[in-house]
Amino acid sequence: MVVEFRAERSDESPGRDLFGELDALFNAQYPGRAAKPGSVTTPAEMAPPTGAFLVGYEDGRAVAIGGLRGLGDGVCEIKRMYVVPDARSRGVGRALLAALEDAGRRLGYHTVRLDAGEEQKHSRVLFASTGYREIPPYNANHIAVYFGEKDLSGS
Repeated sequence: MVVEFRAERSDESPGRDLFGELDALFNAQYPGRAAKPGSVTTPAEMAPPTGAFLVGYEDGRAVAIGGLRGLGDGVCEIKRMYVVPDARSRGVGRALLAALEDAGRRLGYHTVRLDAGEEQKHSRVLFASTGYREIPPYNANHIAVYFGEKDLSGS
């Protein structure tokens, strides 16, 4: 598996298309989410100079997306990680997470946070296996049941 990650925008294709797939998945998993989202992240927040949005390509096809936004005081947050169904369970999510962490380091962040809902069981396993420690809620995302944090300076 070779995935190339490119910095792009979440409001332009192909990122926008995969973002739409992720929203549809979340809306199916969490009834009522469309009317009351857990958290809202804008394309501008996931763009330079304080953010990033990555699209992962395998053999020229977009198979993954993920964003990063600044929270202040050297802390960033990973948002909207998604891997298309036929690319799952092959290490793409792990590679995407590592690429987002690297983007955070390049932007000067020392700490990264993320959250996940009840249905993101595989994501929570991934986060724990890559050094995230569970922390108290740091935002008002009513869908999230897991909040994690990792030190970027030592990894």
